[in-house]
Amino acid sequence: MSAFTTYIKSLVITTVIALVGGGLFLYSGLYPMGADVPHNRLTYWLLETLRERSVARAASDIKVPGDLNAPERLLAGGADYNDMCVGCHLKPGKTESDFTLGLYPTPPNLTLAGDEHGHDHTGNTENDDEASKRQFWIVKHGIKASGMPAWGPGHDDERIWNMVAFLKQLPELSPDQYQILTARGQDSEGHGH
Repeated sequence: MSAFTTYIKSLVITTVIALVGGGLFLYSGLYPMGADVPHNRLTYWLLETLRERSVARAASDIKVPGDLNAPERLLAGGADYNDMCVGCHLKPGKTESDFTLGLYPTPPNLTLAGDEHGHDHTGNTENDDEASKRQFWIVKHGIKASGMPAWGPGHDDERIWNMVAFLKQLPELSPDQYQILTARGQDSEGHGH
C-alpha cells in the first residue's frame, strides 16, 4: 500500500470516528443547556466567531443612508429603542435589568461605547459605516438562540435606520438627555414617528 493510500484510509477512519463521537455526544444530552451555566471557552469562541463572521458577511452589501445623523432620525429611533430595546440593552444610568440577569449570553449594554459592553466583535476594525451596517442587519434580522428578535417583519427599513441612528448616539447620552430623546408624544405613541 502506498503512503498516499494509507493517509487517505487514516483520514477516512478519523473522520468517521469524529462524526460518530460527535453524534454520540450530541444525543447523550451531556452538554449543559441552561442559561445559568456559561458555555465552555471553546464553545463560546466558536459561537461568537460564527455569529460575527456571519453578520459581517450578511451586512457587507447594505447601503447606509447619508442622513443617518439627522435629528428626526434620532428622535424617532430613540422612542422605538425605549419601547422595544431598553429592557435588554439598558439605558444610561442602568447597569442591569431582570432580562440582563437571566439571559445568556447577556445582552450587550448598548449605553457603553464599542467593546466596553462585553461582546467581542471579531476583527474589530469597523469604521462608522461598517458598524451601522452591522447594527442595521442585527436589528432587522435578529440573532438566533440569543434572545435578540428580528424586528424586520414588523418594521420597515426606515424605522430600523432610525434605531441605528439612535444607537450611534446612545453611548454619549446622559440619563436626562436620554429621557428627552426617548419621550414619545401621545399622538405618535406606538407608531415610531
